Amino acid sequence: MAVLPEGFALPPLPYLTVLVVGLVAVGTLLRRRRPLVTDATIRAFVPWMVLGSALHVLYVLGALPSVVRPFAGTPAVYLSVAVVAGAAWLAAAATDAGTARRLRRVGLLFLLPAVAAVLAVGAGAGTLRLGYALGILVGTGVAAAGTWLLLRRLSPAVTVTGRLGILAVGAHALDGVSTAVGVDLLGFGERTPLSRLVIEFGASLPTAPAVGGAWLFVLVKLVVAAVVVAALTETVREEPTTGRLLLGFVAAVGLGPGAHNVLLFTVAA
Repeated sequence: MAVLPEGFALPPLPYLTVLVVGLVAVGTLLRRRRPLVTDATIRAFVPWMVLGSALHVLYVLGALPSVVRPFAGTPAVYLSVAVVAGAAWLAAAATDAGTARRLRRVGLLFLLPAVAAVLAVGAGAGTLRLGYALGILVGTGVAAAGTWLLLRRLSPAVTVTGRLGILAVGAHALDGVSTAVGVDLLGFGERTPLSRLVIEFGASLPTAPAVGGAWLFVLVKLVVAAVVVAALTETVREEPTTGRLLLGFVAAVGLGPGAHNVLLFTVAA
């Protein structure tokens, strides 16, 4: 069985070389300078996570200039954003104060034009469907809130993860709900083999005619996110820096694909 998502391919060697050199350089500097990792710092990376999603949507739509297009494929887009975001973190941390605020603002400065470009492509093609995005966001809010409240009741200690725990749960709720809308309502396919198996199994159940097949994927995403956040509770308490970084990674794994779905489903025919 295939493991990697459809469309997964390394960029041409010159682009890959630039990315690897950039990652090594930024990673080395971050390791040497060790900027402070706070909850606010990790949350400041949210615009950067969504930026990667927007760039990949532009890649899928064929709306990027050919010279930069290879930087926005899968998995190159993750590496590209990591290099730029890491450099922005280093620059923000070099100031006296306000690292998280500066990092967030720079991320938004990059993100807003990218999202505007995605919407402009949809408007130009006459395929702009903002109603689906609104529905996904509402459904995500309900699913995330319900999951977090249940998780707090079952494991009160999880509150130590704070807003990062909520972010991680919400990110995977977004991925799950958006995927369900795309598969069951819009006719999109799931590119990740394991996720596709879960959806296909859900579609084989007697409940499929009434609620579709992707509900099981939503449930699995929420359960896994809740379990992971609960499992990281002790790490956050004992080793805050490591715990925050891990929660940020967990959030990124859900928010990236989720935001990508929302943007793509908003503009794709």
